[in-house]
Amino acid sequence: MTSRDSGSGPTGDEARITRDDIENKFRQLTGEVNETAQRMSRMAIAGGAAGVVLLLILAFLIGRSKGVKKTTVVEVVRV
Repeated sequence: MTSRDSGSGPTGDEARITRDDIENKFRQLTGEVNETAQRMSRMAIAGGAAGVVLLLILAFLIGRSKGVKKTTVVEVVRV
């Protein structure tokens, strides 16, 4: 007794997989992959932009602290 004989599977024309069935399933799968890829690329762009802004702020703050003069100024006044 095979699975077709047990009555648990489709019978007749329902058992045949047509080219249209395969194409439809392939379109469905590729559509999901494309949507996920677009969503992830938007997230990557947003994350990259945030990283660049953070890097610029950090560079500004480091440069600002380096620009502060840390030497003593001695004034000589003649009396």
